[in-house]
Amino acid sequence: MNDIVLIDAIGYIAGLLTTVAFLPQVIKTWRSRSARDLSLAMLLIFTIGVLCWLLYGIAINRWPIILPNIVTFLLTGTILFFKMREVFRS
Repeated sequence: MNDIVLIDAIGYIAGLLTTVAFLPQVIKTWRSRSARDLSLAMLLIFTIGVLCWLLYGIAINRWPIILPNIVTFLLTGTILFFKMREVFRS
């Protein structure tokens, strides 16, 4: 097996696992329509970090970095949306 293929496979697996880890939180937040117990600072820092990873992946044209970070950005963005909505309603 080509080393690049193996490295990409590890990248895809890592991306899949770290992205799927957010699904339970997104589902819980979506169903309850509440992100009250989540830290706004953590959500902002993490979402910006994911965006940076996405931009980095695009810059070096590495799909194992790009694809999972697109999905993770959408998932964390959803949670962040609910959190910001609560912050501005208070």
